[in-house]
Amino acid sequence: MNTYLTKKINLRKQLNDYLLIVIGCTIVSIGFVFFINPYKFVPGGVYGTSIVLHHLFPQLQVGTFGYFIGIPLLMISYFVLGKGLGAKTLFATLITPAIMNVLSTLVYPTEEALRELSPEQLCNGMLNLSDNLILAAIIGPVLIGVGSGFIMKGHATTGGTDIIAMITHKYLRVRFSNALIAIDGIIILLGLAVIGFGVGGTAPAKNTWMLSGYSLICIFLMSRTLAYVVSGSKNNKLMFIVVDKDDEQLRDFIINRLDRTATVLSGKGLFSQEGKVTLMMMVRMRQVEAVTTSIRSMNPDAFIIVTDAYDAYGKRWKAFPDKNSIELS
Repeated sequence: MNTYLTKKINLRKQLNDYLLIVIGCTIVSIGFVFFINPYKFVPGGVYGTSIVLHHLFPQLQVGTFGYFIGIPLLMISYFVLGKGLGAKTLFATLITPAIMNVLSTLVYPTEEALRELSPEQLCNGMLNLSDNLILAAIIGPVLIGVGSGFIMKGHATTGGTDIIAMITHKYLRVRFSNALIAIDGIIILLGLAVIGFGVGGTAPAKNTWMLSGYSLICIFLMSRTLAYVVSGSKNNKLMFIVVDKDDEQLRDFIINRLDRTATVLSGKGLFSQEGKVTLMMMVRMRQVEAVTTSIRSMNPDAFIIVTDAYDAYGKRWKAFPDKNSIELS
């Protein structure tokens, strides 16, 4: 009976996770189709690149380019980084472009309008925000951040440029966060060149100089909304990883793959009375799923605690407050 109940609970949890992923992917697709794609914003990542490629090759939809980029990146992650292709992440990667393409087909009246992604023809002009671009640059990223948060709550990730950043760190020894910023920056500049200035033979967009500014606003709002949905207002996570002994593979992962460090605490199990090692480590919210998945594959007997960290000061985190700026009441 206990086994039956356990299986039933696990099945319900799995179904709940997949439901969250479907809801999240749908919200992400709505954010792109209605508020990002028509205005040629390029918010970095896989779909920012897809928007640029669609501008060059309008016969293929943005979601289709998402397949061309997202799936190869997952394969590269599997073979180069050694990360397993999680079923839920693969599921999210497969359904998001499909939902995006279906929505795009439904909201544009003709094939020509679908190729142009003209906001004047979006839902017959009822959602045209061409004169209120800042509104589109706010609503779209917020929706994408909310949707991405649902996907992460379903224990999946969207992969994407994070994989390129990890490869860059592994082989070029560039910090993960810096690599991620650099990659998104390159994508924004690519969008500015192709869409804004017409590089590649396309017609340049109006108000070219605004394109990068709106794209930066999109990236900022997406990341902040995602952080809030997943962990409230707290973006830092404190992880305690308890293992039976020093694990060289785990050490290599934290230092060389994750580009982090940790504090080692020695102790022993209360019941077993055997020696234990606890690693105390700070990570960003978006890294938690990748860390737990990797640790599970390396040491399935590990015990992990994840908790919110109100703030973090010191090297690689926030600088200590200036003593002159602290007021004691």
